[in-house]
Amino acid sequence: MGIFDKGVKKTNRGFFDRLSRAIVGKAKVDEELLDAMEEALVATDMGVDTTMKIIDNLEERVSRDKYVSLDELVELLRDEIASLMDVGSRNEDSPACPADFSKKPYVIMVVGVNGVGKTTTIGKLAHNFRSMGKKVVLGAADTFRAAAVDQLTIWAERSGVDIVKQEMGSDPASVAFDTLKSAVAKDADVVLIDTAGRLHNRIDLMNELTKIRNVMRKVIPDAPHEVLLVLDASTGQNAFQQAREFARATDITSLAITKLDGTAKGGVVVGIVDQFRVPVKYIGIGEGIDDLKVFDKREFVNALFTKDDLE
Repeated sequence: MGIFDKGVKKTNRGFFDRLSRAIVGKAKVDEELLDAMEEALVATDMGVDTTMKIIDNLEERVSRDKYVSLDELVELLRDEIASLMDVGSRNEDSPACPADFSKKPYVIMVVGVNGVGKTTTIGKLAHNFRSMGKKVVLGAADTFRAAAVDQLTIWAERSGVDIVKQEMGSDPASVAFDTLKSAVAKDADVVLIDTAGRLHNRIDLMNELTKIRNVMRKVIPDAPHEVLLVLDASTGQNAFQQAREFARATDITSLAITKLDGTAKGGVVVGIVDQFRVPVKYIGIGEGIDDLKVFDKREFVNALFTKDDLE
């Protein structure tokens, strides 16, 4: 079983359960079957705009090729989705390399609303980098929630990495500044900065994230090297809204999608990449410390839309 089979099992089953009802008695693709595929894709929370783009392209292929079998149609679907997800910012020859370690320390600012698994994702990332032999420093810049700092501290201890934190209510930018100073002094390879996950006031969020970035650049001029947005796949269309708000507040460069194993809404991954042109870098497929995986779009698409007994 591939690493993504577990994570997209519910989405895969839901898609093919819907599609199979339209397949009965058919030997080739027709308008009714394409309509059924459209409904099945929308049901995965891929989003209407992305779904229509895919269906329009499939209709063009079917019309041009005259005869397309059901197996060929699903293969075309996989190709279309893989193409949509190719945003050109990942090294496909080495998808397992999650950072540019020529930048030392490599600074990742992690953003996302409360409850999506942001702090847990940071902890798992710290473990992954530590397992690669990298020296990691965490910055607890979500100073508005005691639980966030406490949780990050537990993850730091669990992963065997350093953490920089201050008192509750401290200036998040001050924490980020101290974290980078500490990381430079310790010759760290990677810095992970946690940030507050509030969306109630977009102006406040934008100002806070901008201030954190500006202060970090006093220590490392090109920091952060990456802004990672964490989204919960199980929230479906709400994840689109969160991505939209954070994209307005800061320059998102990569995505981590969590809780994919517990939802039939895995199509949201495709829709968000297509709509925002930001690559998925990590995918969460379970609660374990090793259940955050570096994303591979082809493996993901194959797991999402493969069924051996389609016909």
